[in-house]
Amino acid sequence: MSPDELLYSKEHEWLRTGDGVIGITHHAQDELGEVVYVELPKVGDKFDSGDTFGTVESVKAVSELFMPVSGEVVAINEGLTDAPESVNQDPYGKGWMIRIKVRDTAETGQLMSAKAYDAYVAEKE
Repeated sequence: MSPDELLYSKEHEWLRTGDGVIGITHHAQDELGEVVYVELPKVGDKFDSGDTFGTVESVKAVSELFMPVSGEVVAINEGLTDAPESVNQDPYGKGWMIRIKVRDTAETGQLMSAKAYDAYVAEKE
């Protein structure tokens, strides 16, 4: 079950609306397998909803990361440089990726609740 306090995209990213933190879901990290490298943007970079903001490399594949909403990067998780496995171990905590200043809060209406996201994932499997 996905955490209720987050919103989710169809690309398997999550957004915590209170502070603009973004990461990938448990489902996404599970599908990727062991994460060995995470490439993140720079603080100050600006993105539109749906833009690629980085990549996650696992032993299986390299996957792009997509912005769930438009915004400007205000912080990145520097800890992922030395410990990319945090994405696997704690995707909703220590494995967070970036924090943004959300440009248009109305865009969050396009994201799914935890219940809707879990149903979406179940439907795809």
